Amino acid sequence: MNTTRRFLAGALLALLAISCKSNQKSQSEASPGASAAKVTKDDTIKVGLIASLTGKYSALGSENKKAVELAVEQVNAAGGLLGKKLELVTRDDQTLPDQSVLAYNDIKTSDVVAVIGSAFSNSALATLPLAQRDGIPYLTVNPAEEQVQPIKPYVFVIPALSSAYAERYLEYMQAQKIDKIAVAHDTKGAYAVSGYNQMKSLAPKYGVKIVKDEVFETTTSDFSPLFTHVKGSGAQAFVFWGTGPSGVTVTKQYASANLKIPLFMTPSQASKLWLDPVGPAGEGVTVLSAIGVVGEHLPDGPQKKIIERMAAPFRQKYGYEPPQFAQDGYSACLLLFEAIKKAGSTNREKIQQALENLSVLTPNGKYKYSPTDHSGLTRDFISVNVVRGGKFVPTDWAKEKLAKVATAE
Repeated sequence: MNTTRRFLAGALLALLAISCKSNQKSQSEASPGASAAKVTKDDTIKVGLIASLTGKYSALGSENKKAVELAVEQVNAAGGLLGKKLELVTRDDQTLPDQSVLAYNDIKTSDVVAVIGSAFSNSALATLPLAQRDGIPYLTVNPAEEQVQPIKPYVFVIPALSSAYAERYLEYMQAQKIDKIAVAHDTKGAYAVSGYNQMKSLAPKYGVKIVKDEVFETTTSDFSPLFTHVKGSGAQAFVFWGTGPSGVTVTKQYASANLKIPLFMTPSQASKLWLDPVGPAGEGVTVLSAIGVVGEHLPDGPQKKIIERMAAPFRQKYGYEPPQFAQDGYSACLLLFEAIKKAGSTNREKIQQALENLSVLTPNGKYKYSPTDHSGLTRDFISVNVVRGGKFVPTDWAKEKLAKVATAE
């Protein structure tokens, strides 16, 4: 009996020894895979993108996302950055500020080196303080002035500021001898409020008087009372500061209001997302845009070349010209990628320092960021266009102005 017990005990010990060796072998064989996974993670540079993919401004966010994805694809096809591939981490803010905050908090757990923020100004304003607190470079693709005034070290604006757009219009008005205007702005949109405030502040400098000052809300669907107020005001032009569906609605209703003065729209309408739904009602309307929107009308030079680098593949992939929102997203990527290269690191602080001392040509124009200027883009790269044949065509005044910067080295 004792012999039998000793045999069974010995057999059990042998089995345990074999099992241990087998487990050790399995762990040893598994380690290369675990190591490879770590290498793969370390071999990727993650960039966050918060975009309005659903909700009121989904059309804007979708175009922004397409352009950012294109920029990432181009860099990865060329070998990546710092020997690493780029990975885009995208979240939808649903065109809601609180959802933008949730999106940011989710994204930052992915160890992103920077975040490209929402085109919806209210979402960006709710989120950028968090990026500033966390020391994560935040590139915002809407032009609201208060994002960078005062300067926030980790926040950088991509479009020209609202003040630059407002002043460009006032320059044009002065040249066209327009000295009395009517203005309407959306009281609920930070972008519209900022643009209106800047225009009101700068108007006296250009000898322009606002003779009729109107307000509306984002949800407004009937602008006829506003048009009634403008009639008989003596205004020589009507300027509309608004974004999204309201821009389409006011254009269609304006065409039938017979006000007989030109309608001036802002860069929020510099897109087929506005052109297509307004149709014939858009003909003759004046619209501001970044220089990239009218690249085909520029003389050959560095600016046209960088615009085409984006426009050609975008056109091939989607079948239309890249709108304002796409230009902003792509320009944000060029700036960020150049900053990463200049920093020679994925360290967020070093990327911030590189951004703050960056000079780069993009489809939006040439940026010159500095510790005291986190917008970096002057109004020299803004075009004043008129819609002709369903396209944005620079005015003769704009062509002359843009030619100077388009051919500069």
